[in-house]
This record gives sequence, C-alpha cells and structure tokens, in this order.
Amino acid sequence: MDKIISFLREKNRFKRLIIGLLVGLFAFNPWTAIYSATVLASCLELKNKLRGSYWDWLDWILTLLLS
Repeated sequence: MDKIISFLREKNRFKRLIIGLLVGLFAFNPWTAIYSATVLASCLELKNKLRGSYWDWLDWILTLLLS
C-alpha cells in the first residue's frame, strides 16, 4: 500500500486523478467526458513540457482513466 501512495504522491499524480474524476462526473455524456479529459491531460502535459520537464505518458493515461 505504501508503494501505491508514494507513486500517487510523486509529481502530484493524485491531483490528476481527482481532476479526471471531476471531469467525468460533470460531463453530460461519456463522449464529452472522454474529449474533455483528453484535452485536459494534453494541456497539463504541454505545460510540463514547456516548463522544461518531459512528456509523461503515464500521467496522461492516469488523467484519462477516471474520466
């Protein structure tokens, strides 16, 4: 359990899961949720890339999982 918690705390991954969950809850239908979460995850990763980090596909996928 400690491994999972430390994994989610790394690079604020738990915040991405919460945001993905909120996008999924407030979308009116599944297609809107998928589209919105894809745009959101891509924008978050672009922000990281522009600030000198690397594009992290794992973070991108985690954001989409709970949408």
